[in-house]
Amino acid sequence: MKLIIHGGFFSESDQSHEVKTAKQESLKNIAQKAFEYLQSNSAFDTVAYAVSLLEDDELYNAGIGSQIQSDGVIRMSAAIMDGETQKLSGVINIQDVKNPIFVAKDLMKEDDRVLGGIGAKNYATEHGFENFSTEIPQRRKEYEAKLANGGKGTVGCVAIDKDRKLAVATSTGGKGFEIPGRISDSATVAGNYANSFCAVSCTGVGEDIVSNATSTKIVIRVTDGMSLENAFNKTFEELKTIDGFAGAIAIDKQGNIYHQDSYPTMVFASFDGENFEVFN
Repeated sequence: MKLIIHGGFFSESDQSHEVKTAKQESLKNIAQKAFEYLQSNSAFDTVAYAVSLLEDDELYNAGIGSQIQSDGVIRMSAAIMDGETQKLSGVINIQDVKNPIFVAKDLMKEDDRVLGGIGAKNYATEHGFENFSTEIPQRRKEYEAKLANGGKGTVGCVAIDKDRKLAVATSTGGKGFEIPGRISDSATVAGNYANSFCAVSCTGVGEDIVSNATSTKIVIRVTDGMSLENAFNKTFEELKTIDGFAGAIAIDKQGNIYHQDSYPTMVFASFDGENFEVFN
């Protein structure tokens, strides 16, 4: 049993020592809580739980603390994928829910598993998700001052459970000041993909990740026999051709953990029950 989480890029906001330390401690704490949860739960349930903890921490651009779009509204996206069933469910541009990842998870039981906009919100309301504003004063101040962060904030988790089953979940509050209706990579297979061989979650500039099909490429290459490290290296080399800005975390079916970013610094933490690795 192992897991790895990410919280976007450190360069997305204040790069002070205090913020760096806060993110390191937060990620380590969330990774440990999620690993404890993994002891008695599936990888699928665990990745949703881990991402919900990240959504609840205003240090990250997902859930509470999400960026405000150009029309002054917060719209969030999230997706989850079960490596065993290879089914993905997600919400795109959902408003006024506390944990988009739980709405995405709830959709897994439906025939229509990816919903956007008002349809996603209506589904959430009908299934007991309370109306909740995720705006924090800092984001409103940034919006009013038009201080966009460059679109590098997303959170995610990849886990492998005791039965060697893989799952991945990803959530984002957007890049900030985007055109309403913009679709991020987080609720697509470019940014969030898993099968029985490998699971990958991405963060960075959504348009670059979609153009590169980052998560899908890595997973398919591992499925076809390439090592996890080589799959990452080849995919990130291709990302360079478009000067793409992305980071990714992954676990393969052997329990190997890997992470890489195209520009510094993706914030992440991994835990296997004994050893932590936390971004520096």
